[in-house]
Amino acid sequence: MEDRNKEKTMMQARKLLIEYGQNAFEIAKSAILHERIIDERVYEALRYFMEECWYDVQHPALLSLTCEAVGGQRENTKYVGAAVALLAGAADIHDDILDKSKIKGDKLTVFGKFGTEIAILAGDALLFRGLILLHEACKRLPETQKEIIPNILKEAFFNIGNAEVRQKVFKGNFNLKPSEYCKVIEIKASVAEACTRIGAIIGGGRQEQIDALGRYGKTLGFLMTIRDDFIDIFELDELNNRIRNECLPLPILYALQDSKTREKLISIIKKGHVSEDELQKILDLVMESKEVQKLREKMKSLIWKGRSFLQVVDNSHIRDYLYLLLDATIEDL
Repeated sequence: MEDRNKEKTMMQARKLLIEYGQNAFEIAKSAILHERIIDERVYEALRYFMEECWYDVQHPALLSLTCEAVGGQRENTKYVGAAVALLAGAADIHDDILDKSKIKGDKLTVFGKFGTEIAILAGDALLFRGLILLHEACKRLPETQKEIIPNILKEAFFNIGNAEVRQKVFKGNFNLKPSEYCKVIEIKASVAEACTRIGAIIGGGRQEQIDALGRYGKTLGFLMTIRDDFIDIFELDELNNRIRNECLPLPILYALQDSKTREKLISIIKKGHVSEDELQKILDLVMESKEVQKLREKMKSLIWKGRSFLQVVDNSHIRDYLYLLLDATIEDL
């Protein structure tokens, strides 16, 4: 870890995820972009998504890290990791359609660039190719793992769908309790939990290790989603889309619980569109709110909870890496 200490924690975490997840992501990208039966317009949407928008190294990295954590070889997780990257990509495209999200960061989404019909078909292509790749990957595994791994992933992605349905009813609700939205975020953490659990299974971990690493993954996924909600407040297009079409970001929901900031916040966001000048006002109100301070403290306590699950990991090198991913979720918030 010494060579990483001079960098910010998040930068260290990103390099770690690339180191452990890049190989699987390249397999995923090759698998979908070498399909020649796809319509030219859908293929172009997939090429745009995989080369310019979607860089899912985190799910494959969680698989390979937890596999090594219990004494396994990371190489054994790469095809399952590639399948998960495709399946998660399909969910992401379909999610953008549901949320009418046309821009993420500084990039048009597939929905924003190609429209609804092409986006649906591109998502479907990723879904079917991911399922085939998962089937092929499981053939390489011992008999005891062939059935359990697809079932874990099935449950995780069904949970993601259920979370999206629940979240839709929160649209425009200024009275939503943060605890209600946190329940949805917890469900969304299912894929991270599945990856850490499956990694430990492929690595031949003991049941105690598999369960503990699964709980670690759920905690990490929960924290990562909260961090993403913080980031959404800083991105004007994403914040405006969430105000119009989705649930308000969790930090805003917390700030709305503060009587001193509630009225000021609602007066800005109730119009349905936030200007650049108004964005700064929102940031000041939210980040200085006492309730949001409590949210930060909650995140810190969850980091320590996540660390406690790693006592089953004998490999101190990998345990430090898993600590790092937890710590990165709260940096600069």
